[in-house]
Amino acid sequence: MAVQQNKKSPSKRGMHRAHQHLGSPSTAIEPTTGETHLRHHISPTGFYRGRKVLKTKADA
Repeated sequence: MAVQQNKKSPSKRGMHRAHQHLGSPSTAIEPTTGETHLRHHISPTGFYRGRKVLKTKADA
């Protein structure tokens, strides 16, 4: 069984995890309105994949 010989310092631990940071969320452009929104989410005007799926206050 493997047992560590020396304790890894916080600095070295941080260097070890350097590549595990969170990236920025990917965004998509709505084809009908040209708005930018999160992938797999509805755009602010209620469009999803080119179709109107949600009524907004502006529609009423």
